[in-house]
Amino acid sequence: MRARMKSYLPRGLFGRAALILIVPIVTIQLVVSVVFIQRHFEGVTRQMTGGVLIEIGYLQTEIAAAGSLEDAQRRAAAVGRALVMQVELPVAPQTLDQRPFWDWSGREVIRTLRGGLRGVSAVDLATEPRRVRLQVASAYGLMQVVLERRRLSASNPHQLLVLTAAASALMTLIAYVFLRNQLAPIARLARAAEDFGRGRAVPYKPRGATEVRVAGAAFLDMRARIERQIEQRTLLLSGVSHDLRSPLTRMKLGLSLLPEDEDIGALLRDVLDMERLVDEFLAFARGDAMDSVDEVDPAALVARAVENAQRAGQAVTLGPCEGAGVVRLREAAVMRALENLIGNAVRFGTRAEVSFAMTERSLRLTVEDDGPGIPKDRRDEAVLPFARLDVARDPNRGGGVGLGLAIAADIARSHGGMLRLADSEAMGGLRADLVLSR
Repeated sequence: MRARMKSYLPRGLFGRAALILIVPIVTIQLVVSVVFIQRHFEGVTRQMTGGVLIEIGYLQTEIAAAGSLEDAQRRAAAVGRALVMQVELPVAPQTLDQRPFWDWSGREVIRTLRGGLRGVSAVDLATEPRRVRLQVASAYGLMQVVLERRRLSASNPHQLLVLTAAASALMTLIAYVFLRNQLAPIARLARAAEDFGRGRAVPYKPRGATEVRVAGAAFLDMRARIERQIEQRTLLLSGVSHDLRSPLTRMKLGLSLLPEDEDIGALLRDVLDMERLVDEFLAFARGDAMDSVDEVDPAALVARAVENAQRAGQAVTLGPCEGAGVVRLREAAVMRALENLIGNAVRFGTRAEVSFAMTERSLRLTVEDDGPGIPKDRRDEAVLPFARLDVARDPNRGGGVGLGLAIAADIARSHGGMLRLADSEAMGGLRADLVLSR
């Protein structure tokens, strides 16, 4: 029951806050309408109808004192003119009361007339909405009395309801505008945090209530600290890269000057493997911190990645592409992630296919291969740094370092997305989806 109710509630803060405002207002209006207004107009109606009962009672007394039907009709007409009533005597009987279903005060009129007069056969409030037709017994037959409805009940019983509803609507509108102004700074803070999570530092200035300003200032401090850490890490990696490459270069140069034999060749291969390990480790540690955010056409990006792979002699083809437009992302980082996925695909399979699909909220880059794939229960392990699932992936036996999928996953997370691994239905191997948020 609780879960079913949650599915009908608004998910956004603005919708929930508006619901908190509107529900009490509507509840108060219903209580006031049912309890106060209804009882008030019922009391007014009983009081006004009671005055008419006295007049009709006097009319019955005059008719009862008449000596003949003609005398009774003459007396009824005279009293009717004096009391502003139309009196007919006798009339055909009408046995049913009539009133519109929305006529709340009419119900009390009928109840009061029947309770205060003897011999009432019918009360008609529907034939003429502004008049009341009453049939009541007299000494000379059934008598019909027609009088203005405003004499029995208030002429505008719903006016208070209309005024109350209009005032409620006005107050709701004012509350809506005020609530919107109060929640706008929270929405701006959420967008700034979301953009920063996607790697975009947009301008933001704390505004709104004190609590929102404090949260905004804390966010700016946190963003500044993270940016400083990224900058320091970038400088550190640049220094490490320079310091590691220099001795490796000297080792390669020294080995190349020595006479060629098996030991020298093995040492040279070890140096090359070490250089490759350092390059991949630095690429993973650097991530996309040094890359700028630009507007990129995904179709051109995927086509360039496929063309680069084909020039390198890899069996890579361009698959179906859906959507058109540009996306703000770090082009160099996404290209690096895509090349890592393509490299894994052709390393463990014979051919690969690259495609993309773009929607309003995300961009999905897909690389499929015809290789052995990755077991479902080991896919989470495969994206961990330095994870090698079998002997074929051992770097000492020609495999990778175990950072290709980890780099792709880290780049996807920095763009507010994720890396998904699944079985390829088209090619039978692994399907890697690099999902980036727009």
